[in-house]
Amino acid sequence: MTFSIAARCPRTGQVGVAVTSSSPAVASRCAYVRAGIGAACTQNVTDPRLGPWLLDLIAAGSSAREAVRHTADTETLVAWRQLTAVGADGSPAAFSGEHTLGVHAQAVDADCVAAGNMLLHNGVPQAMADAFAAQPELPLARRLLDALTAGLAAGGEEGPVHSAGLLVADTVPWPVVDLRVDWTDGDPVAELGALWRLWEPQQDAYVQRALAPELAPSYGVPGDLR
Repeated sequence: MTFSIAARCPRTGQVGVAVTSSSPAVASRCAYVRAGIGAACTQNVTDPRLGPWLLDLIAAGSSAREAVRHTADTETLVAWRQLTAVGADGSPAAFSGEHTLGVHAQAVDADCVAAGNMLLHNGVPQAMADAFAAQPELPLARRLLDALTAGLAAGGEEGPVHSAGLLVADTVPWPVVDLRVDWTDGDPVAELGALWRLWEPQQDAYVQRALAPELAPSYGVPGDLR
């Protein structure tokens, strides 16, 4: 019911996730990022505890491969889980349990890992990874959205998707991009792209408002007297 990509940008040090699903509010339980550590997805029959657990393992010194392998070896219900992880360095990793739903696949590239279940065909994750790698000079968020769009164009899920999410972590402890379309009967990936275009020119200003509010630009809304 879900396909996703977790990735890093060696140029900026950012890490991020993009995900879409036929289920509602997919990013609320499947997508996780942590500044300076990595990004992870837990999907299929989802256990939201596993995303933070993977990032905890990476933070403690495991590679993404070691974190995924350890989780697959120790989690008692892992047969129902599909997991991906990418650290700040080293190879990304993926795992799909034997009860992963429908047509499922995964693709691991140098700086990203894509995976999906209940797909139209098993080439969807590779199409996402290829799209992510195509323009490394673009912002990470844009590359993740391009990958999600490519996954849809390659066939996506067997049925329509209804929710999507985009998370990017930079140097501050919170995600600098945390955008979601929790339900739509339209195109959640296109709607997510519209949210990104709205957010992108304001992203740095919101970080500055947190760290140095006296220097931050005005909000430019009625009632702002600065």
